[in-house]
Amino acid sequence: MNIWQCRPETPEDIPAVRRVNLAAFETSGEADLVDALRRDPAVWLPGLSYVAEPAAEPARSGPAPAPVAAYALLTRCYIAGEPAVALAPCAVLPEHQKQGAGSAVIRAVLDAARAAGERTAIVLGHPSYYPRFGFAPASRFGILPPQEWPDEAFLALSLDGGTPPRGTVRYAEAFGAG
Repeated sequence: MNIWQCRPETPEDIPAVRRVNLAAFETSGEADLVDALRRDPAVWLPGLSYVAEPAAEPARSGPAPAPVAAYALLTRCYIAGEPAVALAPCAVLPEHQKQGAGSAVIRAVLDAARAAGERTAIVLGHPSYYPRFGFAPASRFGILPPQEWPDEAFLALSLDGGTPPRGTVRYAEAFGAG
């Protein structure tokens, strides 16, 4: 039984998404990053900002959304000029960590990216966590980070089963990653 219901973010979820990111990280950096990415129409991909909420929570109508427990975002990036998506940030409220909410929302947003025709996803993240979703060191595909990052933490995933483009990644300006 799936205890997490995952869906695209709605405008009503924006404050809850910020709360999740503020609670999950030591600084406001990730929450501020999401706000900056949301304001950039060149990188924001409608339908690829996902939340997870407890499935047992009854559906609500009106202004009060169900409690958001986890969040995952894909935004536009480029690999040698070819469009790709960057997975970041991913966040889970501390009281819901290690309960599958993060995995559920990441799987859901990656599935949405596949359905939208995206070909390649990248992530800078924990090397023991992201391989469960199919990510592997980006260097295996000939994908290079925009600056010096540990090879085992800079990961890529083919979303369509094809060969990802080779070259250097260019992130959205809001990432400040070269």
